[in-house]
Amino acid sequence: MTIRRRVLSPALLLATLLLPTAPAAVAQPRAPGRPAATAPAPDSKALLRALEDAFVSVADRATPSVVNVSVKVKPEAAQEGAPSPEMEERFREFFGPELFERFFGHRAPRDGGRAAGSGVIVDPRGYILTNNHVVENASAIEVRLSDGRKFPASLVGRDARTDLAVLKVESPAPLPVADLGDSDTLRVGQWAIAIGNPFGLDRTVTAGIISATGRTHVGVATYEAFIQTDASINPGNSGGPLLNLDGRVIGINTAIVSSGQGIGFAIPITMARDIMTQLIARGRVVRGWLGVVIQDLTPELAAGFGVKEDAGVLVAEVMKDGPAEAAGLKPGDVITGFAGSTIKDVTDLQKRVAAVEPGRPTPIMVMRDHAPLALSVKVGEQPTDEAMAAAEGGGEDVLGLTVEPLTPETARQNHLSVRSGLLVTEVAPGSPGAEAGIKPGDAIVEVNRRPVADVAAFKQIVSALKPGESIPVYLQRGGGRNEYVMLTAPRP
Repeated sequence: MTIRRRVLSPALLLATLLLPTAPAAVAQPRAPGRPAATAPAPDSKALLRALEDAFVSVADRATPSVVNVSVKVKPEAAQEGAPSPEMEERFREFFGPELFERFFGHRAPRDGGRAAGSGVIVDPRGYILTNNHVVENASAIEVRLSDGRKFPASLVGRDARTDLAVLKVESPAPLPVADLGDSDTLRVGQWAIAIGNPFGLDRTVTAGIISATGRTHVGVATYEAFIQTDASINPGNSGGPLLNLDGRVIGINTAIVSSGQGIGFAIPITMARDIMTQLIARGRVVRGWLGVVIQDLTPELAAGFGVKEDAGVLVAEVMKDGPAEAAGLKPGDVITGFAGSTIKDVTDLQKRVAAVEPGRPTPIMVMRDHAPLALSVKVGEQPTDEAMAAAEGGGEDVLGLTVEPLTPETARQNHLSVRSGLLVTEVAPGSPGAEAGIKPGDAIVEVNRRPVADVAAFKQIVSALKPGESIPVYLQRGGGRNEYVMLTAPRP
C-alpha cells in the first residue's frame, strides 16, 4: 500500500503558525472520572523549519545564476564633473552611499579604476541582465560566478530610460540560468527574496515582502512601474534579482531610498524581459511615440476643461509633423483613452504609447471643448533624447534663460537627483533669470507651483506674466539642494 504525505506550501504553513488557535469543538458528554481529551498542539518548530527550508531552497536554486559585475570605468567618465574630495565626502554623507553612486554615475576611483554591481544570467546562451547605471561608463566588463569562474563580458545593449542593460559572455560549458517569473500577478504582502553583492559581499541573500507594485514618480528612470520591497537592498545589489518563493525572478533590483529603511525598488521582470528581448535582437529599444507634450491635470485645470482630475492628461503642445498632428490632436485636448484603455496620468499614457509597435494605427479618445472625440493615430517611433530636445525647442531664450529638457545623462553630469524638469544651460548677464539667482546647471522643476518638463510649457507660463509680476520657481542645484527663487517679468 502506498502512503502519500500531504505537503503544505510554506505560505500556508506560516499562516497556520500565525493564526490564533481555533475555538475548541463543543464538548461531548463523558463518563464520570474520565479526563477530558485535549487537541494536539501544532508542531511550531516543524512549521518554522518548513518555511526555513523554502528560503534555503530558493537560495540554493538561484544563487549560482547571480553574478558579480566588475566594471573598469573610463577615466574621462570618472573625472567628468567630479567634485573635490571634500565636496565628494559631503555629498556622500548627504545622499547616502547608494544615491551618491546613482546620481554621480556609480563612480569608481578618481583616476578611473573599477566599480561593481550585480547581474543575473537569464539565457543559456550567456546573456546577463543588469542595470544600465552599473555599466554605462564601462571600458571593460568582467563577471564572476559563484563558483569563482571569471569571464570578460561584452555590452549587448543598454536602455537608460528603464535603467536596464544586457551583457554577453562566452562559456565552453553551460551556465546556470535563473527562471523568470511573472511580475504582473504579484500581490502586496507576498514574500520577496533579494540576492546580490552589497558592498562587495558576494551572494548575499535577504528576505522581505512585496510592499507595493506599480510605483511611479520615483525619479530613477523615465519609464517606472517599480516593485517596492522591504527586502534589504544596498549598494552593489543593483542589477541583481528579486525572487519569489518559487525561486523565479520577479524583478531586477535597481534603487533604494537611503533616508528610509526597508524601501527598495525593482524593475518588474515583465518589463525587463521585453527590454532584454529588444536589446538582444536590435541592440536598442524601439518605442511608440505620439509627438505631444503632455501634463497631468490639476484640480483647477480639470475644472477648466470640464473633466475629472484623474480623467486623463492634458495636451500642452503638438509637435510639428508628428503623429499626433497628423491624427488631428490639438493643444487643450484631454487624452482620456488610448488603445482601448482608460488613461489616468502622464506615466500611464507614456507606458502605453511606448508599448505600441511604430506604424500601427491606434484609437485614441479625447475631450475637446467639453465633448468626447474619437480619433486614430498612426504611432511613430520615439526619437532619441537629443532629437526630442531639439523638437521641443530646446535652447530657446526665456527671460534670459536658455533651457532644454532634462535627460538622465544631463542630470548625472550636473549632479542632479531629479529626473524631470528643465536644465538651465545659459543665463544672460543682467537678465531676469540672472537677477533671480538662477545659474547654469540648475534644474527648473516647478514654475508657479506647476511642474514643467518641456520648454513649451515653461514659455506658456512665463508669457502670461504681466510686466513686473513675479512667480516662484522651484530649483534643484548640483548636490541635490532644492530651493525657491522669484522670477520677475521685466517692466517696459
